[in-house]
Amino acid sequence: MMPWSRWLRPGDWCVVPGALALCLWAATASFREGVASSAVVRRDGAVIAKLPLDRHARIGVTGALGETVIEVAPGRARVAADAGPRQLCVLQGWLTRPGAVAICAPSHLSLELEQLGPGHDSVAY
Repeated sequence: MMPWSRWLRPGDWCVVPGALALCLWAATASFREGVASSAVVRRDGAVIAKLPLDRHARIGVTGALGETVIEVAPGRARVAADAGPRQLCVLQGWLTRPGAVAICAPSHLSLELEQLGPGHDSVAY
């Protein structure tokens, strides 16, 4: 027997599984994600386009370095092409979770997925 187990009483063996189950439930309830409803394109912090995620769309947005192409499909969005030198926002790929962001820093553009209703961001955790 383990040396610490001598301190446990029979009732403790019932409390421990209950506490673990409560922690598991709290973690799943706290980190539950909603469904993204729209893609928001910003240039220098100002909203320049808001696209619903229920149909296909493709738009070109003029940034600091040239044109950036934003592509939207049902439930997801991405930066398809950018004039930036490193293409980091293009390499982000498809964004599917609410709150996900692709930032094209050299072009001063960002793409963010929003959800309807209340949600959490990384600061709220």
